[in-house]
Amino acid sequence: MTATRGFGIDIGGSGIKGALVDLEKGQLIGDRLRIDTPQPATPGAVAEVVAEIVAHFGWDGPVGITLPAVIKKGVAQTAANIDPSWIGTDADALFAKRLGRHVDDVAMLNDADAAGMAEMRFGDPAGRHGVVALLTFGTGIGSAVFHDGKLVPNTEFGHLEVDGHDAEKKAAASVKDNEGLSYPEWAKRVDRYLTVLENLIWPDLFIVGGGVSKKSEKWVPLLDIRTRVVVASLQNNAGIVGAAAAAVEGIEH
Repeated sequence: MTATRGFGIDIGGSGIKGALVDLEKGQLIGDRLRIDTPQPATPGAVAEVVAEIVAHFGWDGPVGITLPAVIKKGVAQTAANIDPSWIGTDADALFAKRLGRHVDDVAMLNDADAAGMAEMRFGDPAGRHGVVALLTFGTGIGSAVFHDGKLVPNTEFGHLEVDGHDAEKKAAASVKDNEGLSYPEWAKRVDRYLTVLENLIWPDLFIVGGGVSKKSEKWVPLLDIRTRVVVASLQNNAGIVGAAAAAVEGIEH
């Protein structure tokens, strides 16, 4: 019998969010809990917050956890918007020990990959065909690429060089806030970034997510690119949903 509930935690540069998830509907059960990401966001400090969130819900089953990092066999290979000491950290083992779980009951995956997997499963069916890139705009820019619904893990297209700059340093949602950009000003930068990316991978569809997707009407219609753009149906909860599904189904990278 397939489990109908799971638990996911989405670790970002500014916040760590967790919730129970209905895996039949792809929806959160009740409210999520968000705690500010500790600064510096070291493995130990982040593990403490994750443990606090799990304890808050009284969850004793498998846990899916996302990181803004390339994850290979449970080990963080990069660290975007978290402390550099994550690089080389066995995140599977770290969280399993802190949560009192067997390592097989912790699923680690890249945050954008988790969001993309949730969209493939619960989002617009058009996203399951052809080459699709999901992009999360938040503290940085996360990317997940799919071909006919199958994930190509650990793409890092948020770090493409665009006009001499790391793309996320110019076009992440945090940059809009930090520089006081209007939506039209910021949309121009997103448009430039997406143009570079579409010329590299020629996708059939872009799915845009992250917290700023809640205000999609203010910027998505301003994009002027050849590729169709849709808003992530799960918006900023996609990472939590994808993590929960990965924990129950044993999918990780």
